[in-house]
Amino acid sequence: MNNKFVFRLSDFDTFNIDGAASVNINDPSAFRYTFWNPIGGKKRMYVTPKRFQDSALDLFYLSLMVYYVDWKVLRADQDDAWTRNMELYIPVKSLAVWERCEPTIKAALDFLTGDHWTLHFREYIPQTDDEVAYRKGRYHFRRSVRKIDTDTLCMLSGGLDSFIGAIDLLKDGKDPLFVSHYGGGKGVKQYQDDVVTSLATHFNLDPKRFFRFYAAVQSGSENSTRSRSLMFFAHAIAIASGMGHPVELFVPENGVISLNIPLTPMRSGSLSTRTTHPYFMGLLQALLNDLGIDVTLVNPYQFLTKGEMMQCCKDRAYQDSMYQKTLSCSHPDQGRWSGEDAGHCGECLPCTIRKAAIMKAGLTDTSNYRHHYETPAGKEALRSYRLGLATPKYPYAAIQMSGPVNYRLDDFAALYERGLKELKDYLDTV
Repeated sequence: MNNKFVFRLSDFDTFNIDGAASVNINDPSAFRYTFWNPIGGKKRMYVTPKRFQDSALDLFYLSLMVYYVDWKVLRADQDDAWTRNMELYIPVKSLAVWERCEPTIKAALDFLTGDHWTLHFREYIPQTDDEVAYRKGRYHFRRSVRKIDTDTLCMLSGGLDSFIGAIDLLKDGKDPLFVSHYGGGKGVKQYQDDVVTSLATHFNLDPKRFFRFYAAVQSGSENSTRSRSLMFFAHAIAIASGMGHPVELFVPENGVISLNIPLTPMRSGSLSTRTTHPYFMGLLQALLNDLGIDVTLVNPYQFLTKGEMMQCCKDRAYQDSMYQKTLSCSHPDQGRWSGEDAGHCGECLPCTIRKAAIMKAGLTDTSNYRHHYETPAGKEALRSYRLGLATPKYPYAAIQMSGPVNYRLDDFAALYERGLKELKDYLDTV
């Protein structure tokens, strides 16, 4: 089955392909996003010294389109009940550049979502209404909005890893801008609110240093979406492109989650996130280089477990007093359907890795978990974790299970072994 979509940026674009669904990504009945008017108001978008690069905006719009399709096309309807064939017609301002980059972005998407992507680029130069308003606003408020110039941006998801990353950057004397994204569901936003408020208060930060965005498809039911991370990246990359000079974009993620090594057969392949896998990060970096976007992706915790991140945090007292306000769960909103508060389920693998990390850091875990492996799903998860740990694996082969790794193999293998031990030490107490 081939799923064809023609994307447009306005109703004035009349491009069409027979047999393809036509979607205006700027039609709020199809897709809603707040990039041009984030939490805190649209003036926040005028703080960068330069306007956003056209190529960065192309990437941003592309990420919305990919996410739209990822959410709309059901895996259950495919021949193998999983792998989808996606064919997209995408308007861009820099056609020649994108045609040259097509193999790289295709490889990145294929790996990220586990599907087959075909991308057709076409030139579309006219500015959207939002882009026109943005340029006018920058000129109108050129003197009244103070510019913020920095060489550091940091992804801030509301999770424990990104919280530690923010602490370490600030303790190192950096002056980062932070970028957060949520796609609906009160659980994630509430935890992000708590983390942002706490960091701003503790480090006396200007609220304008926090960029917080919403983006979500308005209808659809495929819940295995793996392209959301590209959309998250694209928000931050667009902001970084407005600096007008080289920028480091920090993506704090512990190396065990980054490698995405399946502990059990049910977590193999694209059934689990590949957001910060070294292979995907390498492809995304190559794409940025080819697009002329001077942003370098940095994960300073690639070779640390989550527990080691907590142990090495540069403000342990602050981390230890605040970690319970961060969110690590893979499906925090599930409890809402049974009348429970959104938050940690306590039984998924990310929750379990979090519990192991907190124990590794020598803390009594005061996080709020809905369950502790007493539910039928939790009991099954616990059995699968223990079975996975009991099944011998050769580290150098295991680190290749979710994607190719071709550098620092000894360090990755050692990280894998330490990560399994950290998890086993915790599960032995359950």
